[in-house]
Amino acid sequence: MQIVNCMKKEILLVVFLLMSLLQLSAQYNTDGSYKKPLKQVLLDIEKRYHVSIKYPDSMVANKFVNYASWRYRNDIDQTLDNVLLPLDMKVNKEAVGKYKLKTYEYYRWNPAEGWAELDRIAAQYNDQVSWQKRKDSLAIELLAALQLKKLPAVPTSKPIVTAVRKFDGYTVENIALEILPGIYVNGSLYKPSIIKGKIPLILNPDGHWEKQRYRADCQYRCAAFAKMGAMAFSYDLFAWGESQLQFPLEDHRRSLSMTIQVLGSIRALDYLLSIPSVDTNRVGITGGSGAGSHTVLMTAIDQRIKVSAPVVAISSYFYGGCPCESGMPIHDCGSRTDNVEIAAMAAPRPQLLVSDGGDWTDKTPEHDFPYLQKIYGYYGQQALVSNTHLVNEKHDFGINKRTAVYQFMAKYLQLNISAIQAANGSIDESKITIEKETALLVFGDKGELLPKNAIKGFENLEKIFYRAINQ
Repeated sequence: MQIVNCMKKEILLVVFLLMSLLQLSAQYNTDGSYKKPLKQVLLDIEKRYHVSIKYPDSMVANKFVNYASWRYRNDIDQTLDNVLLPLDMKVNKEAVGKYKLKTYEYYRWNPAEGWAELDRIAAQYNDQVSWQKRKDSLAIELLAALQLKKLPAVPTSKPIVTAVRKFDGYTVENIALEILPGIYVNGSLYKPSIIKGKIPLILNPDGHWEKQRYRADCQYRCAAFAKMGAMAFSYDLFAWGESQLQFPLEDHRRSLSMTIQVLGSIRALDYLLSIPSVDTNRVGITGGSGAGSHTVLMTAIDQRIKVSAPVVAISSYFYGGCPCESGMPIHDCGSRTDNVEIAAMAAPRPQLLVSDGGDWTDKTPEHDFPYLQKIYGYYGQQALVSNTHLVNEKHDFGINKRTAVYQFMAKYLQLNISAIQAANGSIDESKITIEKETALLVFGDKGELLPKNAIKGFENLEKIFYRAINQ
């Protein structure tokens, strides 16, 4: 009996295999769109072109390629594009013959494509009049794309402000601003120890680095600005830092995060410019990485910002890899735009681009910066746009990048840079105190001071936001 059962199982297995082969044979023709599993196609490509492709099995599971072998070409890169692009996938070339499979990065182009697109965009204007017409139209369209053409009503609540902490030449206090009912933006406000008359304001939105605005480089920057004579506000991205008391980190990668961040900066400006000691004619903004993209966007849409310094961010072939930079359709505006054209909307206000050799800003001096010089030249102000390119550095906001920003802000906001200089003229940040993260919090070490009206959850945010803009 046991032998019979075993034979039955073997027969069933053979039948199953035969049926599978017949099914595969039947499918591999035009009736089945020459369909093959992606993993099988990748293995075949590796063998045929003598390359290796890294990927986890989970990435290719249950994925199929239609007209698989018809996509092959003599060139391996063209073949991989033909096979992977319909699946919204791509490869990164790590070395000769070595590739890594990735999801398609809509925001990352190759330099030649980015430059060609910027050239196409730039062909639409050739003087100040035609550029100004384009710029004015883009400003309106950008706000519409962000769903902020009509700004929500300003909450009537007062800012929540912590006690002042005193340091060498500057003070710090933490502030929470209610930007929509129950939705807060948190930050730390750095001020000079002694304020005489009107002083400049510099916004410092946070970037995508670890430890958020509590990082040492962020504290150095804001404290240095304060020692130089400016008021500097360092604040969280949406669903980042203290904002995670209301929204988990994954909500940061939702498209509406881009809009909420812009609204947060507008509300921060509203409040900070109402402080009697702030000079409304000397307002700057600087941020790195994702905050660099935000710096450019805010400068484009808010004329209250007079000086801007995006750091390791802006490129004609990189549109911002996070939905907080490219999640809303701002790049569809004006029959397509890019971040370099949006940066040009700052003209003729002073602007510094800091770039480096280790990220997507590696070729800034070659094409993007000359384009910006041309736009500033329409106003006869070519000298007001500058580029500090640190070819041997990577994607960060390190001391050399901060030094360039310090010098730029000192020049155009009339700050006292000698307050942070050593005897030999180099930047000296040694008298700045790096505080613990808990010291920079508004709502307590464990969020115990979060206001009772604070809402939580993205669905509740959406309800409040769309109700507010439709009232």
